[in-house]
Amino acid sequence: MQIIVCNKPGKLEYKEEVSKRVHPGFSLLKVKAIGICGTDLHAFEGTQPYFSYPRVLGHEIAAEVVETSNPEFQKGQSVTVIPYFNCGKCAACQMGKENCCVSLQVFGVHIDGGMKKLIQVPNSSLVSGEGLRTEELALVEPFSIALHAVKRAQLESSEITVIVGAGPIGIATAIFAIERGAKVLLLDNNDDRLKVAEAMLENIETYNVKSGSVFEKLKDFSKGEMANVVFDASGNLEAINSSFQYLAHAGKFILIGLQGGDIRFNHPEFHKREATLMSSRNANRKDFEEVISFLKGRKVNLEHFITHKIAFEDLRDRLQNLLDPKERVIKAIVEF
Repeated sequence: MQIIVCNKPGKLEYKEEVSKRVHPGFSLLKVKAIGICGTDLHAFEGTQPYFSYPRVLGHEIAAEVVETSNPEFQKGQSVTVIPYFNCGKCAACQMGKENCCVSLQVFGVHIDGGMKKLIQVPNSSLVSGEGLRTEELALVEPFSIALHAVKRAQLESSEITVIVGAGPIGIATAIFAIERGAKVLLLDNNDDRLKVAEAMLENIETYNVKSGSVFEKLKDFSKGEMANVVFDASGNLEAINSSFQYLAHAGKFILIGLQGGDIRFNHPEFHKREATLMSSRNANRKDFEEVISFLKGRKVNLEHFITHKIAFEDLRDRLQNLLDPKERVIKAIVEF
């Protein structure tokens, strides 16, 4: 069976792997498509925290059941995978927060992932994807991350919301924020990404941070108020540190993106606001199920969202190109 391995930053290699007997408690899946995440791209370029090589990448999975001992699923059924494998015993797991398990292993990050034609995953990680097209099923995981963050923020109708970063997660976060009635300003330095968001969404305002003062834009956007909620979906240290100034008194700052440096902000300014700083990590089963229901409703046009489709056999030669801004990548999907 052919797989593709990232041996070191910038180096992908196709290999043959002997198919193994299905482990007890696991299901065998045929991968139909897999989304390329920012995590995959950062791993390829050597900038992803908590990462080691060699590694089979990939965790945004659309698949079909080949063999399973899970009585809720059957051969041929369309599924996606919750790719965050947990211990089930630590304090976080006991609280129902398996997404931030102490010994969490993320498929394609801490352990080998889905960039292969057949994969084995725990029975407990399967989620039915019946009713979704293959490319939609590959979007469930990143959309679930966005939904989880919006729910963490307890976002309410009419709240002024700034989302920093108009990549796939940022755009998906905007979708769910608007669904909750928030007033959303989406920031990025890439006009192509902002135009995709505008094409997909009504009731959104976008702004290129290169155009001038975001602070002044926000005051104009919100009639002089600051943001009740700020989401960072950029994973950029400079963007994170500069975004604290947009936060209103009693506001919330939610970190979705991940980077390897130290966040810095002025303590008195943060303290006097009685502001809340929180991270949002991964997602849980309820998030996955809600996203699948949402996508089945065809409430948003994903035509502009998936910008690149790549055959598995071409991935080694094309992944490097996805890092080039000229490619105008929003979401790339690998097809098997």
